[in-house]
Amino acid sequence: MKKTVLFLGVSLLFLFSCAEQPKENKPTVDAAATKAAQIEKGAYLVTIAGCNDCHSPKRMGARGPEIIPELLLSGYPSSLPVPKFDSKMLKQGFSMFMPDLTATAGPWGISFAGNLTPDETGIGNWTEENFKKAMKEGKFKGSDGGRMLLPPMPWQNYVTMKDEDVSAIFAYLKSVKPVSNLVPAPVAPM
Repeated sequence: MKKTVLFLGVSLLFLFSCAEQPKENKPTVDAAATKAAQIEKGAYLVTIAGCNDCHSPKRMGARGPEIIPELLLSGYPSSLPVPKFDSKMLKQGFSMFMPDLTATAGPWGISFAGNLTPDETGIGNWTEENFKKAMKEGKFKGSDGGRMLLPPMPWQNYVTMKDEDVSAIFAYLKSVKPVSNLVPAPVAPM
C-alpha cells in the first residue's frame, strides 16, 4: 500500500509540474500601430529636414509661397517648360532658383527637384535600399552605376543619418498620395 501511495504521490507531482503554467501578460506589439508611428516620425523628419522646400511645388499666397497640397512632394512640375537662366550670372558664380524652388541653376547646369511620391514616375518602384543609397551616398535613384545627385540636394548632410530615420522617411513617402509627374532630366552647363 505504501508503494501505491508513493507512486500516486510522485505521479501527481509529475502531472502538476508538467501542467501549463499561466502565461505572463506580455504586451503584444500592434504592427499597424508600429507602422503608423514610423510614418508619423517620417512626416516629422521630412518637415524638419525641409524636403518640401524643393520637392513640393508652390504658388504665391497671402504669406508668400505656399505648397500646392495636391502636388505635395511631386518635384518640378513637368507641365512647365524647362526654365532658362541668365548664363552671364551663372558664369559669375551665382546660383538661381525658380520662384517655387523646384528648379535650380548653377555651375552644374540646371537641376530639378525629384518626384518623391509613390507613383512610378517618382519613388514608386524604389526599394528602401535604393532610397538609403540616394540619401546617404548621393546616388541618383539609389543606383550604383548612376550619376551623383546634383545641387542643391544636400545628401552630404544625411550621410550619418540613422537607418531607422531613413526607414521612417521612406515609409512616410510611400504613404503620401501618388502624383504622376515625370521630372525633366538635368540640363548640362551652358
